[in-house]
Amino acid sequence: MFLAMDTVFDQCSIAILDSSGQVLSSHTETGKRQQTQQILPMIDAALSEAQLRLADIQALIFNRGPGAFSGIRINTAVVQALSVAHDLPCVGVSSLQAIAQCAYQKYGLTHLYSALDARMQQVYFGQYELVTDDQFGHSIMQPVLADGGDSTEQLLDYDSQTVFNLPIAGNGAPLLARHDQQDCHEDVWPDAVVIGQLGIAQFANDGGTEASQALPKYLRNQAWKTLKEQGKA
Repeated sequence: MFLAMDTVFDQCSIAILDSSGQVLSSHTETGKRQQTQQILPMIDAALSEAQLRLADIQALIFNRGPGAFSGIRINTAVVQALSVAHDLPCVGVSSLQAIAQCAYQKYGLTHLYSALDARMQQVYFGQYELVTDDQFGHSIMQPVLADGGDSTEQLLDYDSQTVFNLPIAGNGAPLLARHDQQDCHEDVWPDAVVIGQLGIAQFANDGGTEASQALPKYLRNQAWKTLKEQGKA
């Protein structure tokens, strides 16, 4: 059994899934103002609904970002604390990969860009395509690596144009300058179920990490500072 959580997408979302990705419990509360107060009671409620204890959980799966600084900090801190207290491995999932996976599930898109509004006149951005793992039977949207094998996750300025005329998913899609007839799916909004499904596939292939290695990914190194504080105003 796996416990997945997300507080990055302006929500508090909790899901418990079995090793095949089937959902045993799932709840999402929209809005980000009460996430700190919501997350632990929601975890307790999900475990109770699934008739499980934390001792029954195989791994903790969380949205590692990029995204809202406070949201990343909340679910990362909770995962690290639960991991230490209950000796559970952690699996961090990319928010941009979750957008791509959600777009695949909702629209059948198999090659696309993910774009998440990063504020400050920028979007978090990455390119993904569908890969099927014959060994485990998972169909997962995986990052398309740039030259040199680096991840394509990056910050792009508003009104940037993509290299290829691929669909763009996520709320950052309308903030980019699109090619003629380039599809835009800004309504794609993943929850903890999608985070969990990606984490289960990742855990099957690579295993988990200890709490000290369950690290966030901000992309913007000064995410907590205002534009003025960053010298951009």
